[in-house]
Amino acid sequence: MKRLLMLGSVLALTACAMPDVSRYAQDEPKLDVTQYFQGKTEAWGMFQKRSGEVVKRFHIKMEGHNQDDKFILKEHFFYTDGTSQERVWTFTRQTDGSLHGRADDVVGVAIGKGAGNAFRMRYTLKLPVGDSVYNVKFDDWLFRVDEKTVVNRASVTKFGFEVGQVTVFFRRDQ
Repeated sequence: MKRLLMLGSVLALTACAMPDVSRYAQDEPKLDVTQYFQGKTEAWGMFQKRSGEVVKRFHIKMEGHNQDDKFILKEHFFYTDGTSQERVWTFTRQTDGSLHGRADDVVGVAIGKGAGNAFRMRYTLKLPVGDSVYNVKFDDWLFRVDEKTVVNRASVTKFGFEVGQVTVFFRRDQ
């Protein structure tokens, strides 16, 4: 029982240690993800185990557009192992300015909030690994570096423990 309480305390303290996105409110250049991802964007990234070992690299071709009161973002992943994947996000802006997103491989709703040059989105993803599918939590942080570049760093957790990180570099030519 003591170990369980200690583990719960450690997890609670770790969750509290994450900065709030509002901390970046004054940072430039401003990032509005629905504007930045409007049209075509390319990205390159990798997934690393918590040990730091790179286990998957990928290239993404993306296209975003407004449709009625929603923002649609299509992502086409091309992995270096020859496999590919598609994800289509549908985002709806909420009255508080946050974005709620849905996709076929997302459990429930992704919730994102931006401030300044930063955007944070948290969600649960159905992650296929071999013949199994695992529900893992993503804590995505996007930062706008300049007019053309956004960097994304995501922590991936299962049962509250980090299993890996995703790093992605987005680039717009327009």
